[in-house]
Amino acid sequence: MRPLLLVLLLAPATATAQAIDFSKGGPVEVTSSDGMEWRQNEQLVIARGSARAVRGDVTVTADRLTARYRRKAGSGAATPAASTGPGTADTGNNEIYQLEADGHVHIFTATDLAVGDHAIYDIDQAVLLMTGSDMKLTTPQQVLTARDTMEYWSQKHMAVGRGLATVTTADGRRLAGDTLVGYTTPPDTAATPAASPAPPPARPNADPLMSSGKLQRVEGFGNVEVRTATETIRGARGVYVADTGIARLAGDVHITRGSSQLNGDEALVNMRTGISTLSRDPGKRVQGLVVPNDATPTPAPNAAPDAKKPAGKTAPR
Repeated sequence: MRPLLLVLLLAPATATAQAIDFSKGGPVEVTSSDGMEWRQNEQLVIARGSARAVRGDVTVTADRLTARYRRKAGSGAATPAASTGPGTADTGNNEIYQLEADGHVHIFTATDLAVGDHAIYDIDQAVLLMTGSDMKLTTPQQVLTARDTMEYWSQKHMAVGRGLATVTTADGRRLAGDTLVGYTTPPDTAATPAASPAPPPARPNADPLMSSGKLQRVEGFGNVEVRTATETIRGARGVYVADTGIARLAGDVHITRGSSQLNGDEALVNMRTGISTLSRDPGKRVQGLVVPNDATPTPAPNAAPDAKKPAGKTAPR
């Protein structure tokens, strides 16, 4: 079946970065394999079956897409243009303010990918909210997972995972907590072609992947956990700074190495060197249990008898 195509015009904007920002770009093109339903009184369009919405560099695919639109200020009635081919003239009277996706949701650009069961993108706020199982946001700088909800604030360069959230950085460092908030720098505009006839010279380290933004820091709230090669550090809250590789945890901090554990109020963890420093509030002392390694080797089950002790003889009584 030839997919149906719907073109809805939004307020024009210039798409620059490759982060997931559905609030920027030109018209939104919606296609589907099982048809579309236009509910004029409710001002929404529903696309079913391999549904796809594309705006600029951002693509949304799902089993079902629902686009909610409204009349632009000062325009006539909101009347979307729909046809079975791309040559449809656009009325220019409509603007989508919310896009909802259900079932096998994938939202992606050339660098970023968000996956989940259900997603709502608020175009006015440029906020993506995802729910369901197996939620994951993958960028060149981090992988964020969460159990309950996931938020992506593209214009604030912020991602939030709630419920058994984890962040794994590009260099393999992992943080976990009840809630994790990751912040990135604004996208590297040097990686995007400039409209000016005389663009400034590109920076030596310009990288197309940096159009997604560089990870700055991750903040954790509730049961925060970081791990080094030898230790697991837990606390009530924490923050990790990517440039330094240092995580600071506070609030009932526990450092565990094997069977040993130290308790304190705050810990600095250098995740590059694996060195952790534990401290207490003034007037308190660090406490813990240190279990030394057993210095006496345990003989192997099939070890040979002691050569100094004749076999088959017992010690005199």
